[in-house]
Amino acid sequence: MYVSTSSDEQSRPSTPAADPAPRPTRRVFSPEYKLAIVAEYETAPNGEKGAILRREGLYSSHVIEWTRARDAGILTTSGPADSAAPPKRPKKSAEHIELEKLRRRNAQLEADLTKTRLALDIMGKARALLEELSESADKNEPPTTL
Repeated sequence: MYVSTSSDEQSRPSTPAADPAPRPTRRVFSPEYKLAIVAEYETAPNGEKGAILRREGLYSSHVIEWTRARDAGILTTSGPADSAAPPKRPKKSAEHIELEKLRRRNAQLEADLTKTRLALDIMGKARALLEELSESADKNEPPTTL
């Protein structure tokens, strides 16, 4: 059976159905969990290491990163959960930002000035050459080199 729709409904694009899957979230592991997995991974025989990773849903890169953090002393049970994160840089003050902007602008202007001076020098040499060619054409003599 054919059902007609109004022209307004036909002109609107159809909206896709909402995605039923929830948005994925980043997994966060506690330092205790990381240390336990590294210890278990290191003591496991070679054939069992992959089974540990599959059981925990981890990648070998996780264990490698956690081992390096532990060996560097970053990964400890007494620190916060994100102790492996690098320290944040302090925010720049408005004066510091403006100073950097002015320095970049100054460098750009200096480069433009150098180009302009070079162009003027070339124009001066071209003018001198044309004058000499004009004089030599008037005298019917071959031009001399500069």
